[in-house]
Amino acid sequence: MNPNIPFNKPFMTGRELWYIAQAHTNGHLSGDGSFTKKCHAWLERQTGTARALLTHSCTAALEMAALLAEVQEGDEVIMPSYTFVSTANAFVMRGAVPVFVDIRADTLNIDETKIEAAITPRTKVILPVHYAGVACEMDTIMDIARRHGLIVIEDAAQGIMSTYKGRALGTIGHMGAYSFHETKNIIAGEGGALLVNDPTYAERAEIIREKGTNRSQFFRGQVDKYTWVDIGSSYLPGEVIAAFLWAQMEEADTITARRMALWDGYHAALKPLEERGVLRRPIVPAECVHNAHMYYILLESLEHRSNVIASLKRQGVNSVFHYVPLHSAPAGLRHAVTPAPMPYTDSLSDRLLRLPLWVGLEPELQRVVTALTEAV
Repeated sequence: MNPNIPFNKPFMTGRELWYIAQAHTNGHLSGDGSFTKKCHAWLERQTGTARALLTHSCTAALEMAALLAEVQEGDEVIMPSYTFVSTANAFVMRGAVPVFVDIRADTLNIDETKIEAAITPRTKVILPVHYAGVACEMDTIMDIARRHGLIVIEDAAQGIMSTYKGRALGTIGHMGAYSFHETKNIIAGEGGALLVNDPTYAERAEIIREKGTNRSQFFRGQVDKYTWVDIGSSYLPGEVIAAFLWAQMEEADTITARRMALWDGYHAALKPLEERGVLRRPIVPAECVHNAHMYYILLESLEHRSNVIASLKRQGVNSVFHYVPLHSAPAGLRHAVTPAPMPYTDSLSDRLLRLPLWVGLEPELQRVVTALTEAV
């Protein structure tokens, strides 16, 4: 019997352990060593951001962004409900109130046409989430932010190597956040990065990341000692994480190309099923270049999805769904507001199913397609 096909299998380039050993040999395993600096330079070169800072998670990067935006008790942050909990938590921890807006039917991103109606005198931040590495309609969102004097923080956890009209995701707003969790395209087990696109935030970002101290300035010789100068926390990752990540960054183009080939393989193979009306494939707008972070399908109903998941499991294929919309979650009901109906969030979250997509899946892709064809 064929072994089960996992939903995700973390990819290693082959240099990760060697680089970790080098970090140890260099005598620097705490944060901000030579591998961290390589990762910072790569991110700045790859994306064009003013300043990139590795963090121990994307959650940490979002928390830093909330601090830099000076989010206060009672401030409102407009975001989609169809996202991971960290998007909201980072701001709820500052006393802010998430204001949930429905998603678009095509991309499952925040519906930019509904943002303006959700703005109140307490709104401080717009927080678009680039679902599946496909960009939100950022020109419209940035225009709304400019007219209302709001800060834009991009949750680009899934968006490394993706672009919107030629601009890297995470670099269009004032700040952006990446994830390097093991389920993402480029991984470090856990890990993330804050992209500081507005240079006015750069110096304070370093301080917040270094527990509220001016340690980075001290090591650059800008001050003769370092001390506590601001609020902050320990947001930097250890050098072991950075060394692993650097091996992945060196192969980022190859990893992305292989994922795109798998994504294209699914897309072509599932076209007949879409034409039969039993599922819907992802939609990618012409101005968006995505990174093949995931391949999802939309099924007819929650019951249909449950049946498909069970059938795939019987055939040895592991598939998953997400998210439980935050506006209907217990903490969402306590901490957030939902000013308008959420028909697409409610419907699409019940119908979405993610298929396995990881580098190395190539020999098993047809098996997944065959199993899905039988399941639907």
